[in-house]
Amino acid sequence: MQLKYLKTLLTPQDGAAKVTCMAWAPNNAKFAVCTIDRVVILYDEQGEKRDRFTTKPADPKYGKKTYVVKSMAFSPDSTKIAVAQTDNIIFVYKIGEEWGDKKVICNKFIQTSAVTCLVWPSEHTIIFGIAEGKVRQANTKTSKSSTIYGTDSYVVSLTTNVSGKGILSGHADGTVVRYFFDDEGSGESQGKLLTHACPPYAMAWGTNSIIVAGCDKKIVAYGREGHVLQTFDYSRDRSEKEFTVAASSPSGQSIVVGSYDRLRVFNWSPRKGIWDEASPKEIPNLYTITALSWKKDGSRLSVGTLCGGVELFDCCLRRSIYKNKFEITYVGLSQVIVKNLSTGTRVVLKSQYGYEIDEVKVMGKDRYLVAHTSDTLLLGDLLSNKLSEVAWQGSGGNEKFFFENETVCMIFNAGELALVEYGSNEILGSVRTEFMNPHLISVRLNERKLRGVEDNRKLAYLIDIKTIAIVDLVGGYNLGTISHDSKIDWLELNETGRKLLFRDKKLRLHLYDIESSLKSTMLSFCPYVQWVPGSDVVVAQNRGNLCVWYTIDSPERVTMFPLKGDIVDLERSNGKTEVIVTEGVNSVSYTLDEGLIEFGTAIDDGDYYRATAFLETLEMSAETEAMWKTLSKLSLEAQQLHIAERCFAALGDVSKARFLNETNKIADSVSREYGGDGTDHYQVKARLAMLDKNFKLAEMYYMEQNAVDEVMEMYQELHMWDECIAVAEAKGHPELDNLRRSYYSYLMETNQNEKAGEVKENEGDFIGAVNLYLKAGLPAKAAWLAMSRDELLSSHDIISRITAALIKGEFYERAGDLFERTRNNQKALECYRKGNAFKKAVDLARVAFPAEVVKLEEVWGDYLVQQKQMDAAINHYIEAGCSTKAIEAAIAARQWKKALHILELQEDKAAAKYYLKIAQHYASVQEFEVAERLFVKGDHTKDAIDMYTQAGQWEQAHKLAVKCMSQEDVSALYISRAQELEKEGKYKEAERLFTTVDEPDLAITMYKKNKMYDDMIRLVAVHHKDLLQETHIHLAKELEAESRFQEAEYHYLEGQDWKAAVNMYRVNDMWEEAYRMAKTHGGASAHKQVAYLWAKNLGGEAAVKLLNKFGFLETAIDFAADNYAFDFAFELARLAMKQRIPDIHLKNAMFLEDQINCNFLTFKVSFHITDWSNAQRVAEAHDPESVADILVSQAKFCFDQKEFQKAEAFLLRAQRPELAIKYYKDAGMWTDAMRICKDYLPSKLSILQKEYESEGNWGVEGMVEQAQEWEQTGEYARAIDCYLKVKDSSNMDLLMKCWMKAAELAIKFLSHDKAVDISQVVGPRLIQLRKYNEAAELYLNLDLIKNAIDAFIEGEEWNKAKRVAKELDPRLEEYVDKRYKEHLKNQGKVDSLVGVDVVAALDMYAERGQWEKCIDTASKQVHVYIMNQTLLFYKRLLDFIRNIFPSFLQNFNIYKRMFLELVSLRDWDCAEAYRMWANLRDVLLLLCENLTKSSEANSPAHEEFEQMLLVAHYYSTRSAAKGIDQLSSVAAKLSISLLRHTELIPADKAFYEAGLAAKAVDWENMAFIFLNRFLDLADGIDEGTLDALDHTDFQDTDIPFEVPVPSKLHVEKREEIREWVLTVSMDQRVEQVLPKDERGTYEASLVALSTGIRSLPCVITGYPVLHNKIEFKRPGMAANKDDWNKFLMATKTTHSPECQDVLKFITQWCGGLPSAGYSFH
Repeated sequence: MQLKYLKTLLTPQDGAAKVTCMAWAPNNAKFAVCTIDRVVILYDEQGEKRDRFTTKPADPKYGKKTYVVKSMAFSPDSTKIAVAQTDNIIFVYKIGEEWGDKKVICNKFIQTSAVTCLVWPSEHTIIFGIAEGKVRQANTKTSKSSTIYGTDSYVVSLTTNVSGKGILSGHADGTVVRYFFDDEGSGESQGKLLTHACPPYAMAWGTNSIIVAGCDKKIVAYGREGHVLQTFDYSRDRSEKEFTVAASSPSGQSIVVGSYDRLRVFNWSPRKGIWDEASPKEIPNLYTITALSWKKDGSRLSVGTLCGGVELFDCCLRRSIYKNKFEITYVGLSQVIVKNLSTGTRVVLKSQYGYEIDEVKVMGKDRYLVAHTSDTLLLGDLLSNKLSEVAWQGSGGNEKFFFENETVCMIFNAGELALVEYGSNEILGSVRTEFMNPHLISVRLNERKLRGVEDNRKLAYLIDIKTIAIVDLVGGYNLGTISHDSKIDWLELNETGRKLLFRDKKLRLHLYDIESSLKSTMLSFCPYVQWVPGSDVVVAQNRGNLCVWYTIDSPERVTMFPLKGDIVDLERSNGKTEVIVTEGVNSVSYTLDEGLIEFGTAIDDGDYYRATAFLETLEMSAETEAMWKTLSKLSLEAQQLHIAERCFAALGDVSKARFLNETNKIADSVSREYGGDGTDHYQVKARLAMLDKNFKLAEMYYMEQNAVDEVMEMYQELHMWDECIAVAEAKGHPELDNLRRSYYSYLMETNQNEKAGEVKENEGDFIGAVNLYLKAGLPAKAAWLAMSRDELLSSHDIISRITAALIKGEFYERAGDLFERTRNNQKALECYRKGNAFKKAVDLARVAFPAEVVKLEEVWGDYLVQQKQMDAAINHYIEAGCSTKAIEAAIAARQWKKALHILELQEDKAAAKYYLKIAQHYASVQEFEVAERLFVKGDHTKDAIDMYTQAGQWEQAHKLAVKCMSQEDVSALYISRAQELEKEGKYKEAERLFTTVDEPDLAITMYKKNKMYDDMIRLVAVHHKDLLQETHIHLAKELEAESRFQEAEYHYLEGQDWKAAVNMYRVNDMWEEAYRMAKTHGGASAHKQVAYLWAKNLGGEAAVKLLNKFGFLETAIDFAADNYAFDFAFELARLAMKQRIPDIHLKNAMFLEDQINCNFLTFKVSFHITDWSNAQRVAEAHDPESVADILVSQAKFCFDQKEFQKAEAFLLRAQRPELAIKYYKDAGMWTDAMRICKDYLPSKLSILQKEYESEGNWGVEGMVEQAQEWEQTGEYARAIDCYLKVKDSSNMDLLMKCWMKAAELAIKFLSHDKAVDISQVVGPRLIQLRKYNEAAELYLNLDLIKNAIDAFIEGEEWNKAKRVAKELDPRLEEYVDKRYKEHLKNQGKVDSLVGVDVVAALDMYAERGQWEKCIDTASKQVHVYIMNQTLLFYKRLLDFIRNIFPSFLQNFNIYKRMFLELVSLRDWDCAEAYRMWANLRDVLLLLCENLTKSSEANSPAHEEFEQMLLVAHYYSTRSAAKGIDQLSSVAAKLSISLLRHTELIPADKAFYEAGLAAKAVDWENMAFIFLNRFLDLADGIDEGTLDALDHTDFQDTDIPFEVPVPSKLHVEKREEIREWVLTVSMDQRVEQVLPKDERGTYEASLVALSTGIRSLPCVITGYPVLHNKIEFKRPGMAANKDDWNKFLMATKTTHSPECQDVLKFITQWCGGLPSAGYSFH
């Protein structure tokens, strides 16, 4: 534990003024100090002095200075103070609960000697010691005192243990005595405990040890029985003085001992079992410590000194903030204080057993505390301040806590639910359950008083998902268990714990009455149900109805209302109960009948008169009738008979009402005669017992009063003659015989022959009794009587009459018994058989007719089978030798083993049919081996095989089939079974059967038939691999026919026939898919052919567009012409390539010419003599195929003759452009070769180019020419490559032009990534050519900002680099500055470096030895440098403060000082200062938010900091606006608005800045007035007073006149300002008044001159918000729409991070931006 000084409560004096005693109140709210002047000073919890009073002497005649106050203590309820005085008296002062209550002496205890010390451990009991050596106790209730024990030595000290149940007294002879009021089971001894070496003035009793100290400079720790544990010897320490006083912490785990200028702290170590000494608290000039008092929550220690000082120390081990809502202070290992930061309320959590408290958690909506120790669990309710500590073994922190019930905490751990009531230190109860859901557990703890029950605690929970248990938590026994047929999802007890509502998963609602154990169903569908608070009324919903049970004892009585929505809540308050229902988007409330609810409450309260009065006001209805019934029952139980009579009258029960009326008359007469209510009179009690049908009780009441006649009269009225005669017999009544005769006559008259027979039987007239029994139709009763009397058995007539009656009544068994008794065995056996009394028949037959036994056993078995008693029939059939019947009975009884056993003993083959049934049973229970044996034995092998196949045991099935059947039969069996499985959809099983018998084709056919093609292919691949491709093609065609093209495509490809897939798509007009297939799977030209066919299918312009899209237009024209589709070729050429029309005509003509036959011989002759025209004519006429050869030969001849144009024409006519290319190449005419290649064989152009390049024949011009051609044809990638290959160092302009062209094409036509790659090639080349601007422009076109900046930096274009960084990526501004500084350093440009980095420039001057320049520059730049360093210091200070919790009261002055220092700094009205002002603003916002939540809310300090926050916001927003030109007017308005806060900021600085800002935006009239005011202020500051100021210009504004006089002038440019003001004053155009708005008031003033109405300031400018207002979520925050939109637009266009930060702050400060506001990304 650590001691930290907090404050001084009482200032010490110069001389001795001893603080004699101190005391903290148990509720921690008051602290009392008494000094040597005998005045008690009272402080509050914060240490503020609140009250005082002067103590009284025992006898006023001796004066006030004749005594000293030695000790004092607060009462346990903190309302009284006991004061011990040396004038032999103790006064008890009542100080009250509130400050300022009148102080009166309520007790005084006069003693025989001085009172030296005093404690007040418990209510009414004060313990004190006196100078005589006695320890006494004073009782404040009786105002008497008595001696506890006495010694012969002066009592110097007195202390209690932690619980206050034991005391220690220290005496002047060193003796320490212990006494217990209650040893709490510790078994520790009482009496003299130890003898210390010196008087124990300093003594404290910790949890585990006692510490004693005194004048010998030694501190000794003693154990529980007085043995020395530790000794701390300070006798050799010269600085140490005697120990005067000691105090123990409330937890007893820390002790502080006071001496001279020092406090020594000792902490108990539970692990070591000893005291650990902490570092002592040294306090110079404190002098001797005379008193110590520890606050009861352990958080504060008060120290009183010899000089009259009182110091307050904070005591804690550690302190933490929990969820930013609670402060948790560990004041000891076992004591923690939890403080709610928002409300200031505190709870002290303390382990009663001294265990160390682990982490404290606040749970359950921040209301409940949970903490663990090693052996206990601590719980607390912050609202009610109820704390509990229960024994709890560590479970690794796996417990789950539920706080739904306000009185009890439910803890679930490892399948066990424990309940702890707040305020109780015992576990209320624990049960085993796996269902921990608040809706599945209901606890009721004395929520409503139940008549006759003091402690009512009930729990309902789930044992399993269908079983509810109800437990009495007081007695710990089970009240009932409810087994339900469905899962339960909700349950709840009523408040008295008598009824349980529960609902199952089917939404059925049930009610269970715990007392009667009756369960009833209330609703079949119930989505919502709830008990009405404070009553037993139930509200539920049943689809479209609201259901209300006002009387739950009659669940069939329900009131229903139609509903349109769903019930969501139930509210009861202010004498009104409402059901809240949502109907669509609206909420509707239904009000319940509060009167009916009130009836139930009256019943529960036992106020039946109130209930009756209420029911009298209601008309009779089903609900009212149920309530009258309930009231009648309860009033009878409570013996309120008049109410009961009224109830029965209301219910129409005339008999009960009349009976009660007579009873009430008796009770009233008794009451009038003897007093009381008359209900104790025996007649009243007897009549009530009669009403309850408890006639024996009524008899008892009468007999107690010897009212025999009344008893007999009662029984006679009720026709209870037997009871009447019994009473008469018991009392020997003289009318007994008459009663009997009357009774018999009555019975005969009423034909009660049975009763009359019993009377005769009792009288001994057995024959008469038999006759009456027979007359009554009771022959069985007559038979019993006859068999019990031998004289009757001997009468043949009587027996024959009885047996005849028995047989007639079909009482055969009884007749048989009677015949057997009279030895008529034959008739007895017949009767037994007829009466199915086979046991008796068999027993008789064994004796009399042995031959009949077997038949009887079989008949007996048949009878039992008929009665479905199959088990019993088996043995009888066995006894009868009927094996077949025995087997059937065993099978019917499912006695399979017995049936099998009997069956296997049979030799008859007819019994073999039963094997099938028994085998089927064993197959069903999967005992396959037994079943197989039985199937085979019963010749049902096929069934055995089916059994195995159905079980999936194919191997066993096949093994059995092969063994028992031929191969053909096996195959047939398996195939038929497989086909059955196929019909059932069990294809995998069917496949296994097919393959088992080597018939995979059938499986393949099955899969094909069911269109399971994947499985079909799988089997083909395994069993017919050679047919796999064929199968794929076959499937593809089928799928194509079904229009399942995607699947068909897959199979065509798997069948390696992609052309079929293309054709499929083409036929179905799915050209895009066809093209995709051809391009992916076809050769180099396949996709072109598809594109050609696609275009041909489209025709017209659509065909041209398509071919252009693919780049195949020219190829398509050639292809069409080559394939003689001249119409299509002409169509394409006419639409897109008219220059190709002649070629097509030529080809068409040649085609037509080829149609003519020619004479081959004539052709050959002409050919050989080079008569080309004749040869061509003959060929065209007779052999068109040879025309091409003639043309080629003629071309060869022309090439040899150098007639290149003719040769080219001949070769083109012969459709041999490749030969033309070859001839040109051979002739070195590459340009012509490439021209022909480009026109007629473009696909080979790249190869030709590479060949040309490899031979090095390409010149620069040729390269450029080729690139241009590629560009014209749309081959941009090739064009770019050509341009980049141009390399001619002699022509730089051409180089740059080509490279820029390449970059331009890449940006326009290539993807971004490829364009970036091209720029990375071109950019460095341009930089190498020193074309920095061009390179940067290229990079900017591709958003390569950093590359562009680097290009500008390479070219030393620093301004351009900075502008690009600022406008496009402000994050790079720092990078540009850094590079610029490095550049200046490297170039040695020190003069330029001065403006950028003063320190670096000064260092360079110093390194060069240019000291004069260094000193001169330093003197000029020192102000700028200091400003920058100051800015850096305050920025770091603000960043630091933002990371601490800025709401401590003692820090307020720091924040205020910091604010005033910052606003006084010069030259900070610039854009660069934004971050510092923003940090200040953010710190003040955090401070104000914390103040709002604290006790300082709305205090003057809070309001002052709110003003500072507003000023800081204006400063930061102004700095942000100054960085943007378009916001100059906003910056000016903010400077002007700051003038109304000159009580916080220096007035001269404010007017100076406002004047310059107005001047900058040409508001010369305001600039003149403000700067003129600045000059006046400057003069006043020089004179030290502002009294001479003229306030005329500001008379009607809200700019304050009375402002603090600045200690110094904050601006030095006074003369420049003075000159400007003089100049303007001469200018007649400037109107030297402040501008006004439509209010007739100065435009920046918030207060209107005429009305006095104060407008809201704009959050952007500070100007008043008059029209076009934009409001924020936080009240009192608004903005002018024009200013707001201007600021938003500037932020969006400039991307200023400072303006974005301002908007972000406004969002936080004002509760969000308006809907049309700015969004941040």
